[in-house]
Amino acid sequence: MIQQRFSNFYYGWVIVFIAGIGIFFSGPGQTYSNSVYIDQYIDHFGWSRTEISSIYSIATFCAGILMFFVGRFIDKFGQKKMMIIVGTILGLSCLFNSFVSNIWMMSIGFFLIRLFGQGSMTLVPNTLVPQWFIQKRGRALSFMAIGSFVSAAFFPIANAWMITKWDWQTSWQIWGLLLLFFFVPLVAFGVRNKPEDIGLLPDGEKVAQDKKQIHTTNSSTVEVSWTLQQARKTLTFWALLICVGIPALVNTGITFHLVSIFGENGINVQTAATVLSLMAIIGFPISFISGFILEKIQTNLLLALIFVFEIMLLLLLLVLNSVPVAIIFGVLWGVATGLERITLNIVWPNYFGRQYLGSIKGLAVTVGVVASSFGPLPFGIGYDIFHSYSQVLLLLLVLPVLGFICALYAKKPQKQTKQLAS
Repeated sequence: MIQQRFSNFYYGWVIVFIAGIGIFFSGPGQTYSNSVYIDQYIDHFGWSRTEISSIYSIATFCAGILMFFVGRFIDKFGQKKMMIIVGTILGLSCLFNSFVSNIWMMSIGFFLIRLFGQGSMTLVPNTLVPQWFIQKRGRALSFMAIGSFVSAAFFPIANAWMITKWDWQTSWQIWGLLLLFFFVPLVAFGVRNKPEDIGLLPDGEKVAQDKKQIHTTNSSTVEVSWTLQQARKTLTFWALLICVGIPALVNTGITFHLVSIFGENGINVQTAATVLSLMAIIGFPISFISGFILEKIQTNLLLALIFVFEIMLLLLLLVLNSVPVAIIFGVLWGVATGLERITLNIVWPNYFGRQYLGSIKGLAVTVGVVASSFGPLPFGIGYDIFHSYSQVLLLLLVLPVLGFICALYAKKPQKQTKQLAS
């Protein structure tokens, strides 16, 4: 039925739209949304900022570990079922958070929204869209990423408005109801796991009508898929995991301590906030453009460029002494973040195919989330020891240099005959 209705329009773009909405609805589990609630919890319950921050970090770490299993479930049950399950549980988790009354309920609530919001609700769409595109995968992921930027811009403002108009409990309930009665039905009606399920081919290519057309019409839809076990036997796989973990650790550490780093150099809080906003503003068009660029050049070359920017960022923080330097830092950080957002999503399906993408990408997300949970530690420990961030920044330069080398080695692997047969 869907194939007939959209005979002149490739349904994959509808999938991209719904996936973008899914990324948007990861908002309840994202830090940019939860940060608005922190002061409300402190005022309402009398808990300390340290208590709330600690359980949030622990919840994030635990959720990250479990993302590996979520990836396996995606391969087993398919993206549609998993989006329905994840959307339903996330909606119920939002409702649960509106009834939190003690620290243990808060711990469970944080864990649920981090696992099913920040983790699963970003992982599933990022494995769904690559099923529908091969040649146009870059631009499809770029369009989907719009949902991420809209979410980051909208949720803090919406949460603050709802808290002012009603209270924090009501805002959680509204997000829960929207997930349960808008997003989940949308997925149930509109999502299909892959184009072959409705008689289509990736990228909207036409199904060959006769034997003469088979070798030409479907040439771009041929993609070799690797199992997780096969991928783990390649040097490329482990190099890519290092490339995932390093930016997650370094960027989280910088973000967490940015105000302190700027303050050490005589730059005020307002400038630090401006830099964070500038990073997001610059990152959006860069992410959009990079999806199209990745259709033209080797993925690992753009990945290597990310680490060149990471090196430049750490060096800039070492010489940070004025607002203009801080602004330059924000611009370069936005470029690096924009490139990273698409490149680290597209590399897995481009290198290892569509069939087992959930398991492979799930492990990558686990590495990224766990690395990010440790990101603030070297900065904090280093500052306590040296009473300055300079030594830590110099030591951390080793990581993007390692990432640059790994990116150069992370070329697309080729399956051997025995692997293809298995």
